[in-house]
Amino acid sequence: MTSAPGIPRPSRTPVSGTIGSVLGLAFAAAQRLRHPRPIHSRGVVLSGTIRWIPDATPAGIAFIDDPAEPRPLLARVSRSVGLPAPLPDILGLALRVDDSDIEFASAGWGVPGRFALLPRRRAERASFGILLPYRGAHGPVMLGARTVSGRPPATDPRALTGPDVGAVWTLELSHATPWGPWHPFALVELRLDPDPDDRRLRFDAVRRPLPGARAYAWVRAARQPSYVRVQHDAPPPRAAPDAGAPAETARA
Repeated sequence: MTSAPGIPRPSRTPVSGTIGSVLGLAFAAAQRLRHPRPIHSRGVVLSGTIRWIPDATPAGIAFIDDPAEPRPLLARVSRSVGLPAPLPDILGLALRVDDSDIEFASAGWGVPGRFALLPRRRAERASFGILLPYRGAHGPVMLGARTVSGRPPATDPRALTGPDVGAVWTLELSHATPWGPWHPFALVELRLDPDPDDRRLRFDAVRRPLPGARAYAWVRAARQPSYVRVQHDAPPPRAAPDAGAPAETARA
C-alpha cells in the first residue's frame, strides 16, 4: 500500500502495525458504503478564535508553550456513526489553526477514560480528547477540550434550525501527560461559519501537525493505514478563515 502525498509510509511496529492494518481494512470496507467519509459523514462547519491563556503550564510543544496573538480558526463538529440526535454517538471536534489540525473525539477525562471513546448525546456536555499522545520535548502529551459556556449550533447539519443557529460555543483546551492532571492553555470561541460546505474540509493531524509536536512511530502505525485509505482522493484542503488577518475579522 502506498501513502498519499504528504503522509509518510506507515511504520511497521509489531502490535500497532497490526492494529493499523486491521483498521485500514475496516475503513476501506466502510468507505464502500459511505463514500467519501466512512465515519463523521456529516458535519457542521464552525469558525472562531483561539486565545492562549497567559502563563500556562508548559507542555514541551511550541504550539502550547509559545503563545501567539489570538488567531482565527476553522472547525467541524460531527457525529461519528451519524445517529440522529438525541441518540448518543461518538462526537468529533476538529480544529484547524493556520496550517495545523487537531482532531478530538468524545472521550473520558480521567484515567483510564481519556483513552476510550465515549458516546454522548450533547457536545456541550462531552469531554473531548485525542486518545493517542503527541510526542513533545519532555515526553507524551495528551490534549483535551471541555465546554466553558454555550453550545454548538448543532452536531448534524440537518438539525440547523431555530434559535440554536446563532449559538456561540466556548471551550477550554488543556494538555496533560497520559496519567497526569490537565493544564488549561487556551480558550476557543466558535460559531456557525458562513460557508456550510464541508466537502473540502478534511482534517488530518498526521499531515498537518501542531508546531513542535511529533508523532510516535507506533501512533503513525496505528492510524496511518486508515487515513491513507480515506484521504488518498481527498480534495485540496480548505484553509482556516482569514489566516493572515486579525482574529476579530474571522468571526461569522
